[in-house]
Amino acid sequence: MSSRLLEGRVAIVTGAGRGIGRAHALELARHGAKVVVNDYGVTAAGEGTQESPAHEVVAEIEAMGGEAVVNGADVADFAAAEAMVRQAIDTFGGLDILVNNAGFLRDRMLINTSEEEWDAVVRVHLKGHFAPLRHAGAYWRAEAKDGRQRAARVINTSSGAGLQGSLGQTTYSAAKAGIAGMTLVAAVEMSRYGVTVNAIAPVARTRMTEGAFDTSAMALPEDNSPVVAWLASEEAGDVTGRVIEIDGSVITVENGWSHGPSRDNGSRWEAAAVGPALRDLLAAAPAPEPVYGTTG
Repeated sequence: MSSRLLEGRVAIVTGAGRGIGRAHALELARHGAKVVVNDYGVTAAGEGTQESPAHEVVAEIEAMGGEAVVNGADVADFAAAEAMVRQAIDTFGGLDILVNNAGFLRDRMLINTSEEEWDAVVRVHLKGHFAPLRHAGAYWRAEAKDGRQRAARVINTSSGAGLQGSLGQTTYSAAKAGIAGMTLVAAVEMSRYGVTVNAIAPVARTRMTEGAFDTSAMALPEDNSPVVAWLASEEAGDVTGRVIEIDGSVITVENGWSHGPSRDNGSRWEAAAVGPALRDLLAAAPAPEPVYGTTG
């Protein structure tokens, strides 16, 4: 390989036993990173299995001459996430990169969604991003205060479902939108410690998309990983607080909510006056992108 962007750097990739996470772990290792390969060993619906695909990924990394170790933590378990961060530090001497990828689907229309399904999806996606980031961030803050500031990088995983919405995926869309919002705030809060925080919105054919969408034209999981590798590099130190969609060969910088047309009434609005004013503002604003799964 002509360029090894991550030589000597230490990474955690969550949900790295299969699909996009596996592709990330292998790509980071090809660029010289030492990788903690996290996988809880669950089905695409988040149900437990006896499989341990992380061991296979570690074996692949070692076969290419790299270094990796298995981690089986439930990333939404606060203590287990802390132990995962500690494992990276104890095994490889530090931590430079956190790729939050773990997640699963339980797709339902809103009125058919159970409380258990809502809680499970929000827990693994949203809390499963927060817990590793919280503990990695505490480590990077301590390093910075001790004069050992690291060029740390966080790459979260949002989705077009979280950015534009997706029919039949209320819970998943809400969780992925939350991850995008978390990314923006964490990027600002953690910048003082030398940490960048970005997110990708991958489009790929995986276990999670099979059955939910027509995946025949979807990109491959591996298509997303070169972007992750670059965002994880020291070169990317000036890029933070961004969400980047990857669809095969197409990279798109997503623009989130921003202030559009406004009108100041000078005093509290009367309800009867709101309609005409708001209709004028809506007419001046760009139409929202259609929700995925609708004709738009």
